[in-house]
Amino acid sequence: MLTLRASTGYEVSVAPSNIHSLAFVYKGWEGFNQSLISALDGLSSEHLAFRSSTEMRTVGEIFWHISAGRVDWFRRLPAPGSAELQKEIEARQAGGAPFDADELAEWLRRTWVMVDATLRQWSVEDLAATYPHGYQGTTYAVSRQWTIWRIMAHDIYHGGQLSELLAMQGVIPLELTILGGHLTVPAIVEPTDNV
Repeated sequence: MLTLRASTGYEVSVAPSNIHSLAFVYKGWEGFNQSLISALDGLSSEHLAFRSSTEMRTVGEIFWHISAGRVDWFRRLPAPGSAELQKEIEARQAGGAPFDADELAEWLRRTWVMVDATLRQWSVEDLAATYPHGYQGTTYAVSRQWTIWRIMAHDIYHGGQLSELLAMQGVIPLELTILGGHLTVPAIVEPTDNV
């Protein structure tokens, strides 16, 4: 065990084998994903069809956009399972039928499995690997670190947007709004003898 001691005299022990794992670095993201899934519980087709203005996405489209965005960017890394999910997403989008809350929750679960597998398999050292990405006539060397941060920020941004759109309809998903999507409980610390 590795002991991390704060200047306040409190300490936390961490298994050293996990300290370089991306699952350790990004711990908490899985709780945010669960708060998104929980926010879908009980939503009707009317809730999912709500939008703040005609040019904006509906609630359902935003939930779908979160899942599709994960796959779109993670396939570029390439992340474990992303190629298969990309084919399924393309087939689902071609179908054109509206999504219900259960299907959107399932897509969040399935795309999280891909994200989680990536975070568990890769270490901090893997973040520096790059891939070429063209944008507006320029080709960039995009790192895995940049991509993972982009998708985590994308999840959080759209989670906040969903909180507002659901609140406008009188729906307050506790985990996503009041708790801010942060469901991962930190370790309990004990004071050291020299406090």
